[in-house]
Amino acid sequence: MKDVLPEITKWTERGHQIALATVVGVQRSAPRPPGAKMAVNERGEIAGGVSGGCVEGAVVELADEVMRGEPPRLVHFGIADSEAWDVGLPCGGEIDVWVQSYAQGRFSALASEGGRAAEVTLLEGASPGAKMLVEADGARSGTLGAPELDDEAARTAVELLWAESSERRGPLFFDVIAPAPRLILFGAVDIAASLCTLARDTGWRPYVVDPRARFATPDRFPDAEEVIAAWPEEAFARLGGIDPATSIAVLTHDPKLDDAALLIALRSPARFVGAMGSRRAQATRRERLLAAGMNEEELERLAAPLGLDLGAVGREETALSVLAEVVAARHGRDGGRLADRGGRIHEVPA
Repeated sequence: MKDVLPEITKWTERGHQIALATVVGVQRSAPRPPGAKMAVNERGEIAGGVSGGCVEGAVVELADEVMRGEPPRLVHFGIADSEAWDVGLPCGGEIDVWVQSYAQGRFSALASEGGRAAEVTLLEGASPGAKMLVEADGARSGTLGAPELDDEAARTAVELLWAESSERRGPLFFDVIAPAPRLILFGAVDIAASLCTLARDTGWRPYVVDPRARFATPDRFPDAEEVIAAWPEEAFARLGGIDPATSIAVLTHDPKLDDAALLIALRSPARFVGAMGSRRAQATRRERLLAAGMNEEELERLAAPLGLDLGAVGREETALSVLAEVVAARHGRDGGRLADRGGRIHEVPA
C-alpha cells in the first residue's frame, strides 16, 4: 500500500476516480508478492505494479471496467502455452489479482502514518468485496457478513500482523501494513554507528541504548532514530516495550550491561535477540544467565556469537555480518549461500 499511496493521495485530492489492483495469490516464480499493488485513475495514469510488466495491460482494462461501475473482480494470470504472453507471466509463475474501486479510509490513513493493521477482504462468497479492518490493538471496523467469519478473520489477522505477511486464506485476503522494522542496539560502541547507517539504508528503524551517557549521545549516531541513555528496563519502557516485530542486538562486551539487557530481551516476545562476543565469552555469559535464573529454553533463543560468517574485517563489514543475520532471521532464513540452496529463492504464500 505504501508504494502507491503518494500517487493515490494526489489523485484523490484532485477528485479522480481510482481502481486498485492487488496481488492476492502467487504460485511458483511470480515477480511480485501478495499485497503488491497497482493503482489506475480515470485518466489512465498508473502507479505501482502487480507483475514484471507482463499483465499490467490486462489489469488496466479490468480497472477501467471497475471504474465504469462493474463489480470487483478476482482474476487469475499465468503461462498456459507459448501464445499466452499477452496475459501471462514470462517467468512461468501464476498470480491471482483482485481489482476493486478505491475509497480513502482508515486503512490508507494508517498506512500513511506508519501504523500496523490488516484489511481483510472477502474475495468469494455471498458478498465479494466485503471488508473488515483489524488494528494492532485488536480494534475492528467493518464486517465480512457473518459474526463467525469476522471472529475467525480477526484471529488470523492478529497472527499475520506481527508476522508482517499479507496472505490469502481460503476466501479471505489479509492485506497487512506495518511500520519499518525496529532494531534496538544495546551498546553505544563504534559498530553501532555503522549498524545504524546500514539499518536505515535497508529500511529499518535503528535505536541505540546505553546507560553510559558519555557514550550515548545523538551526535555519535546521526542515523539512529533515537539514542537513549538509560538502563534496559527504563529504555525499553521509553520505547513502548518490546513487541514481536522487534529485533535486539547486544554489543557492549560488558557483562553487567549485556546481562541486564539480555535478561529482559530473552523473556520478551522479540523476534530476534543476538549478542556479540567470542565463543568463550558466550560460554561464560551462558553460565551467568543460568545463575541469574534464566532457563535453557529462554537461552536457546539467543543468537551468539552474533553475525553471519562473512569473514568480516573492520566495523563496516562486521556491521554487515550482524545485520545480515538479523534480516535472515526476520524472514525465517539461516543466511546460507543461494547457490547452495534448493527450491525457490523467494518464498511466498500459495
